[in-house]
Amino acid sequence: MTDLQRTATSGFENAFGSEPHGLWTAPGRVNIIGEHTDYNDGFVFPMAIDRRTVAAVRRRDDDRIRVSSSFSPEIVEVSVRALDPDALHGWSAYPLGVAWALGQFGAPLQEVPGVDIYIDSDVPVGAGLSSSAAIEASVAVALTEIWHLDHDRRTLAKICQLAENRAVGAPTGIMDQSASLLGRRDCGVFLDCRSLETDVIPLGFEEHDLELLVIDTRVEHAHVSGGYAARRASCEAGAAALGADSLRDVTVGDLDRARELLDDETFRRVRHVVTENQRVLDTVRTLREHGPTSIGELLVASHASMRDDFEISVPELDLAVETSMAAGAIGSRMTGGGFGGAAIALVPVALASSVAEAVTAAFAEASFTAPTIFPVRPAAGATRES
Repeated sequence: MTDLQRTATSGFENAFGSEPHGLWTAPGRVNIIGEHTDYNDGFVFPMAIDRRTVAAVRRRDDDRIRVSSSFSPEIVEVSVRALDPDALHGWSAYPLGVAWALGQFGAPLQEVPGVDIYIDSDVPVGAGLSSSAAIEASVAVALTEIWHLDHDRRTLAKICQLAENRAVGAPTGIMDQSASLLGRRDCGVFLDCRSLETDVIPLGFEEHDLELLVIDTRVEHAHVSGGYAARRASCEAGAAALGADSLRDVTVGDLDRARELLDDETFRRVRHVVTENQRVLDTVRTLREHGPTSIGELLVASHASMRDDFEISVPELDLAVETSMAAGAIGSRMTGGGFGGAAIALVPVALASSVAEAVTAAFAEASFTAPTIFPVRPAAGATRES
């Protein structure tokens, strides 16, 4: 049992006065490449990471569902029969929203037993590593087992997405949940967000002595904010103006026509998504043909597109990318929804410390809050631990 699993068990006992029936865990994720393409029916290439959320769960003999966590001592209680996404608020909307969404996918909520759930996690919050999807996925696999449901991992990803969209109110796509549910060690998850077909792609980081550094700028972001919603609206407007069902159907060859039809801002939003889709495909192909040391230029181009066309970067993220590249990174880019959060840098293990030191020094010189920098490894997806 890991330290995190032990603290989750202890937290459950303190909150509910008994031992959990089981522990289920799910990882956060880093998106290697493919940002804001998921809700445009495009391609993404995330990996699950070795930072996890634990859901300690015990079946009850009544219809009550109670949730508590290490980051909020209150116990939120509601009847499973009365779950209403519009009445859920705060952090508890994530686990309770999953329970509600399972009902939308056929779980007999008028019949299933209640549960007690305690959440603990070492996935950093606000760093763009999808701590929310880790909560959702851990609860989803736990309730699927306890309620004797028959959902595969792709269906669970849809359920978790529905919970985040309706109960939390964040208009996110399905990438984060898919990575948390489908990840494998030293692999990335290539996901077609239209068909939901996935392909597990070996990364080869271990073989090539590479490490992925997460540079958490500690600039917190919020997906529910207007910036995220406005960009999604621009994407939808651009697709409609081009006569496409979604930007997935727009190619790089269509961009000259798009420039003529769209206003400048909408065109740049569209250009980011279209070229980012191509970069995902190019990254997967390059990994297969040449290995991870050859994908650096694609990562850097992705960051430039998010900075200039989608306009979701911030000075701290730009500085992290520029400094890590100057210090010897193979490639670097911001990752996640933007407006803060984290950057990633693919670095040789031998240079990891010096890259981290250079970024920390650059932040100090710019009078930015000191970043938190740590390595992550591609990890397995959600599972029962005990």
